[in-house]
Amino acid sequence: MKKVALIVGLAAALGFNHAEAADWNWKGDIRYRYQSDLTEFPTVTGEHSRDRHRSRVRLGVTPWINEELSGGIQLSTGSATETTSRNQTLSGLFLANPVYLNEYFIDYHPVAYGLDGQINFLLGKRGVASTLIVINDLVWDTDLTFEGVTIQYGKDADGKEKEGLSAVAGYYSLQEFNGVQSALATPPAGQEKNAILLVGQAAYSGELSNFNYKIGAGYYDYANFAYQIALSNSPAPNYTGKDFNIVELFGTLDGQITELLPWKLSVQYAVNTAKKDATNINIDDAKRSSYLLEAKIGDAKQVGQWSVNADYIRIERDALTILTDSDRNMGAATNLAGFKVAGNYHLAQNLTLGLTWFQFKTIDDKSTVTDESAPTRRIIMADAVVKF
Repeated sequence: MKKVALIVGLAAALGFNHAEAADWNWKGDIRYRYQSDLTEFPTVTGEHSRDRHRSRVRLGVTPWINEELSGGIQLSTGSATETTSRNQTLSGLFLANPVYLNEYFIDYHPVAYGLDGQINFLLGKRGVASTLIVINDLVWDTDLTFEGVTIQYGKDADGKEKEGLSAVAGYYSLQEFNGVQSALATPPAGQEKNAILLVGQAAYSGELSNFNYKIGAGYYDYANFAYQIALSNSPAPNYTGKDFNIVELFGTLDGQITELLPWKLSVQYAVNTAKKDATNINIDDAKRSSYLLEAKIGDAKQVGQWSVNADYIRIERDALTILTDSDRNMGAATNLAGFKVAGNYHLAQNLTLGLTWFQFKTIDDKSTVTDESAPTRRIIMADAVVKF
């Protein structure tokens, strides 16, 4: 009852009621996962493998209030400290699982002044795929929810991109400094201490002969990221003496093998343009780039359909931050190289089964591992997902 009251209260705060909201658009998903983390060396995990069962539950509502205003609220499992995952490991002798406010946002898309609903002004916290232009998880983990202010062009109210030009500009708070929290480093006198993320993106999608394509670029500026970071976060960041001004280039090309069997190729490249200097003394200029290549066949959208995809990823130590995908290399965010292979099968209406294999190595782990080479870390995930 408390969760229902919370949703109703937040709905009232957004300024709508049953009479005003034409369509509430309830939706959610439940994922049950078996995960096994394997390594060549027991010293890495304490045993040959770590086997566990995990779950993720999300439930939200995105009401369409009128032609210019919509909003959203989503509750989710997860952790108060884990930034890039909403999973919960089954443990705790059958205790109840905690639930958190994962999304809350206002979406104003004016029709006046010739805008005709083409621009979205977002305030609040929303999932990364609905907020930014995202084609894969090289730079951003799929469970992230960005909180701040976003301006979108070429996206609909559901966060899906339309054909043609799309663009995003965003201001997101990473941590507010109130004079009490301890800092990783002391900023110069008079310098702003609040840690923020500034985002700018543009992309264009269209058709060429029998193919569909999308090309785009993004710029991500972490301001004061080295000064104020919540050390309780998991994974715990330590970016003293570093800066991140990331440039991303991305593109996709897709078509049809048969009428019911699509294919898709995706490419992402991201480089941290911040260099080592008197302030950023801990940046290694030779380790600032990353890339992801993916090939996919099928989409598993209908019952009886399947999909298979294979990714190769390489992320150097100072290329990205901890906000990249959290599953690779047993949670290590960067300084890794390897591949991921996944398959999905749509077993029944709204029920999909999936199997994923990760195989990664830490790029420069030889200095800290006594064996001849760095250990290979393998992860197996078996998923059952229901969407409603």
